[in-house]
Parts: sequence; structure tokens; C-alpha cells
Amino acid sequence: MSSTTGFGRLRSYLWPIHRHELKKFVPLLLIFFLVGFNYSLLRAIKDALVVTAPSSGAEALPFLKVWAIVPAALLFTFIFTRVSNRLSREKIFYAMMSIFIAFFLLFMFILYPLQDGLHPHSLCDRIQQMLPQGFQGFIAMFRNWTFTLFYIMSEMWSTIIMTVLSWGFANEVTSVNDAKRYYGLLGISINLSGIFAGAVATSMSQNAFHSSLPFGANAWDQTIFMLCSVIVLAGAACMILFRYIHTQGHGYNSQTYRSQDDSKEVKMGLRKNFAYLAKSKYLISIAVIVVMYNIAINLVEVVWKDQVKQLYPNPAEFNAYMGQVLTWIGVVATVTSIFISGTVIRKFSWTASAIISPLILLTTGIAFFFFFFFKDSSFASFATLFGTTPLALCCFFGSLQNCLARASKYTLFDATKELAFIPLSKECKLKGKAAIDGVGSRIGKSGGSIIHQSLLMCFGTVALSTPYVAFLLLFVIAAWMFAVRSLGKRFNGLVSQQQTLKDPDEEQPILQPALNPELKS
Repeated sequence: MSSTTGFGRLRSYLWPIHRHELKKFVPLLLIFFLVGFNYSLLRAIKDALVVTAPSSGAEALPFLKVWAIVPAALLFTFIFTRVSNRLSREKIFYAMMSIFIAFFLLFMFILYPLQDGLHPHSLCDRIQQMLPQGFQGFIAMFRNWTFTLFYIMSEMWSTIIMTVLSWGFANEVTSVNDAKRYYGLLGISINLSGIFAGAVATSMSQNAFHSSLPFGANAWDQTIFMLCSVIVLAGAACMILFRYIHTQGHGYNSQTYRSQDDSKEVKMGLRKNFAYLAKSKYLISIAVIVVMYNIAINLVEVVWKDQVKQLYPNPAEFNAYMGQVLTWIGVVATVTSIFISGTVIRKFSWTASAIISPLILLTTGIAFFFFFFFKDSSFASFATLFGTTPLALCCFFGSLQNCLARASKYTLFDATKELAFIPLSKECKLKGKAAIDGVGSRIGKSGGSIIHQSLLMCFGTVALSTPYVAFLLLFVIAAWMFAVRSLGKRFNGLVSQQQTLKDPDEEQPILQPALNPELKS
């Protein structure tokens, strides 16, 4: 029996949920909304804290992502592994969520209020005098170490809470057939949460100082306290909803959702990931696409945030602006996921659908760098036509690039990437995803930061290194588009011949009939 039996055409499209599933699905939907809400809110706050901190700026971001985020990811992986060996899966969620809630409470009541005494400004000033200007970002990471901790925990929320725990829980308690109905709505709830998070960040950042409140020496201090309070309350609500799902019998104890074979995972070390990918041109193409996207978005983002800081040096104004950007990312991603991405994928070839994301980054990137390079020249008069300044127009195109790039990532990019795995055999699909998640995510996220670090070491500031960033962006996008075309040819060939690509670890990697002969290119 079809999982959509009993639904009308409109309901099967907008709300394909049976009434008896509401006790399970609605709490799950709310958990994803709250987790996505905190994720978006933390993205705005962490950038506002780090970029506008004393003697800091956007140049600190590449150093943070390499020297802080990578070790933190390894540490949290170790903690998660140890906790997993000792606790049930339900208690793992409570334990990991409690770590994050405890930190944000600590930051709200101790680390942030006492930052002046905790930050070693005098020591860092002496170190800065002894080192070249290119090390300013690295020193800022140490100088404002409480903000660095907040940045780390914000990034780990995405990795641990959203990806590992929330999606891991959904995968465990949802069958494949139900996932086809559930996951689209869960994705939309995350996009919608970004709209609300952006609105909250913007509105709270615009509040005036209230002397009647017992906390905060200025309006920004009070904003940080209130935003952290919202984050803590949302995290606590997730734990309550999670407990409710289990008390209703919809938790991990149910054995009716996913078989052991369906939930099989493949884990390989970094060296094995490289070795496995090297055996398949098809998997190499997917890995290149993932790596190039992450490098491209990181290259532009650092320069854009440097411009935003110049436009809004006050942390409250910076946070309010980033909140507006988050709102528009949520709006564009939601509209695209509901009305556009599915239609594009159905009506056009895989290559045409996948090439849209790099084209978006290319066109918006060119517009952003054009106004960056010529904002002080005769082209500056162009800004007067819109009643604004050249710097504001430059930030606008950077924001437009970020909105469209992020929205395309959540819709077309992710959909076409996952679609590319379908013509693979089951073993190849499992190992390929494990390898690409291991190599692509690590190299992609750190690659752009390493590039920025190298340029900052050579040229000292973000502004002086930007011409080289622009050139490298063109090279990265060109490699991305080449990989899309190459993968598209192989994908269309496999699909048109109804064939499946076997595991490259086998001695004779031949083609066999596909499991899904109705798949279209």
C-alpha cells in the first residue's frame, strides 16, 4: 500500500501526514525547527562577537576554522564516542544537549560579563609588536578567547546537535517510505526557522539600553544575555520534546522503522578515504564538487564580512545586519525548496540542475568583487543612483551572494549531490558517501581558510589579499563546473543504460543492471 494513500492531491504535496502519525511527527518537526532556529541564531551571534571584538576582524575567521574548529571537532568526536559507549541513545541526546546548554549559561553569566578581566589584552599587544601584521587574526583568536569558545560551540551545534543527533535520530525512527514524506517537511521547517531566527536577531539587536534590567552595562550586553536566554530555552524545549516522543513509544526502542541493513554505516580513516576515492573517477567528481563549493563560499565570506564590519563596526548593528541576511536566506531557501528546486530537477537534466549553483556563485561573486575593487573610483557614482554608498552597495552584493549561495546549497546543491549517488551499487554508495563526507567536508571547510591564512601572512590584511582571492575564486568555480560536466556525462550514461556502478574495491569493477530502472536524467 502506498504511504500516501488517503491523501488528496494538494495534501499529498503540502502535508502528507496521517492523523495517527501526528504524535510522533509534530514533536519531531518542532525539534528540527528549534535546532535550526538555534543554529541560525548562533551563526549571527558568533560572527558579531568575533569580527567586532577588540583588535579583531574578519581576518580572525580563517584562523578560527583551522586552529580552533578542527581540534574541537576531534574533541567532540572523542566525547561523543565515549558517551555513546556508556549511555543509551536517548540519554546521549540529553547528555550532549546538556553540555551545550551548560556552556551558554556559563557564557551568559560568567564568561561574557567578566571578559575584560579574562581577555589578556596587554600580553597580546606585546606579542603583536613582535610578529608581522599577518598574524593579527591568530592573536585575536587568543586575545578574545571567550568569544573563540562561543564560536567553537556554535559551530559544534551544527555538527553534533543538528547533523549527528537530530538527523541521526530521524534516520533511526523513520522508515524509507516515511522519510519520503517526512524529510521534505523537516527541511522546510529548518528553512523557516532561519527566517524566525533572523527576525529575532535583528529585533533584539535594535533594542535600546534599559537601566531597569539587572544585567548588562549597555544595550549590546543586554542583547547577548537575552539571545543566550532564548538559545538555552530552545535547547531545553528540544529535550522536553525528545522525552515526549520516547514516552509515546516512538523512540529508539521501536524496532519497526529501520532494519539493521538499512542503517549500516561505513567509517574509514582519512588515508583510506583518499585511497577509495582515487579508484573511481565518478566518486572523485562528486568529491571535487563538494570541496569546491565549500572553498568558494569560504573565500567570498571572509571578504564580505570584512566589508560588513567596515559598514557596521558596532556589534549590535553588525548582528542586526546578519540577522536580516539570515532571514532572507530562510525566505529564499523556503520558496526555492517548495516551488522551484523540485520542478527544476524533474524537468531538466542532472547537469543543468547541478550547474545552477556554481553559476550563482560566479555571477554574484563577480558583482561583489566588481564593487569591491571600484567602490572608490568613478564607478562610485553608480551607488548614488540607489541613494546609498559604495560600501553599502558592495555589502549588498556580498549579502546577495551569501543568500543565493546558501539557499542553493540547501536545495539544488544537496539534492543533485544525493541524486548522483543513486546509480551506485549499495556497497559503493555506502563507502562513497563515507569517503566524501570524510574528505570533502574536511578539505572543503579548511581549504578556504588555509588559503586566506596564507594570503594574510603574505599581505597582512584582507583588503590587500582580496585581488588574489578573486582570482582563486574563478579558478575554484571553473574546477567545480568542469567536475559537474564530467559527472553529468557519467551519470546520464549510467541512467540511460539502466546500469549501476559497482564498488571500485572489487577486482573487476563492471557494470550491472540498476536497481531503479525508472530513474531519469
